Amino acid sequence: MSKSKLKVVLNSAGVRALLRSPEIAAVCEQKAKAEAAKLGSAYKTDVYQGRNRVNVSVYTDDPDAIDDNLKHNTMLKSLGGGN
Repeated sequence: MSKSKLKVVLNSAGVRALLRSPEIAAVCEQKAKAEAAKLGSAYKTDVYQGRNRVNVSVYTDDPDAIDDNLKHNTMLKSLGGGN
């Protein structure tokens, strides 16, 4: 059996357009809102267009939630990290 090598060449402009698309923004926003909902009502989300891609943030400005996150890594653990 012959093994041939597959060469993939990405279309940079196409990838850039995809990463900046409203569809990707909607998926990212949905994921961020789901994480914020797991954390509680003190957490909020923000979606913004970066230079190269859509960005989302989950954050809080609630002093109690900030303190809890500092002590227990609440946000990191919510995402499955920081055992």
